[in-house]
Amino acid sequence: MTQPAFEDIELPRRKPRRLRPSAAGVIGAAIVLTAIAVAAFGWAFAPYDAGAVIDYEVFRPVSAAFPLGTDYLGRDMLSRVLLGARYTVGIAGLATLLACGAGVCLGLFAAAVGGWPDAILSRTLDALTSIPSKMLALVLVAGLGSSTPILVLTLAFIYLPGCFRITRALGVNIAAEDFVLAARARGERTGYVMLQEVLPNMVGPILADFGLRFVFVVLLLSSLSFLGLGVQPPNADWGSLVRENISGLSEGAPAVIMPAIAIAVLTIGVNLLIDSLPGRRREGH
Repeated sequence: MTQPAFEDIELPRRKPRRLRPSAAGVIGAAIVLTAIAVAAFGWAFAPYDAGAVIDYEVFRPVSAAFPLGTDYLGRDMLSRVLLGARYTVGIAGLATLLACGAGVCLGLFAAAVGGWPDAILSRTLDALTSIPSKMLALVLVAGLGSSTPILVLTLAFIYLPGCFRITRALGVNIAAEDFVLAARARGERTGYVMLQEVLPNMVGPILADFGLRFVFVVLLLSSLSFLGLGVQPPNADWGSLVRENISGLSEGAPAVIMPAIAIAVLTIGVNLLIDSLPGRRREGH
């Protein structure tokens, strides 16, 4: 009986592993997508203009006419919350994109070059990290103003060092892997190695860090608005809505409770989405 040739032997194939989203991840994704949709299209569903006084009775309870009640001036809170989402989600999202984009670029540069450029960047940004975020935000906003561009740049500047540190640490560790050393041995340039070999293998951790930074930015922006240094009237984000209706807290007015619930639901949704990320690195080739 003849033995089959080696090339005729059919080896069992490994079935690709499918990543099934968890229930918490689906809920988190739904919350985040809903927040983005409200920020983008909430103006189309707002029953009234954000500054329109539509009732002489302030702090009305929830009713069919006013699903979220009225605020301290008799304005519709549903319209205020829908229109305030574009500031909370928009400013936080743009600031996080700027912080993570700049942090990733600087972190990859420091990990690739090393030496004194790495030392200067690391020590400078470590010095910024040592300053409490709220204190630094208060100083910058009080000195430069609280316009929307200033708020975006201030928040991005505050959270850039954290993004840099994580990217640099990931880049240094991945650069020591065998597949990266093999790419260097075959003569690939540093830019190619960092962009094609190192960066794709840190996408998962960077996305997770992006979500965490977004939550931090939302909370810091809400804190600034609560102190009166965030989004200025007549515009309002969710933090501003809590501050301006704080006098209704003793009455249990929905005008002060609903914006706080919106902030809490958004941060919980982002955390649920982050926890569901696989967070695995792509294997080198």
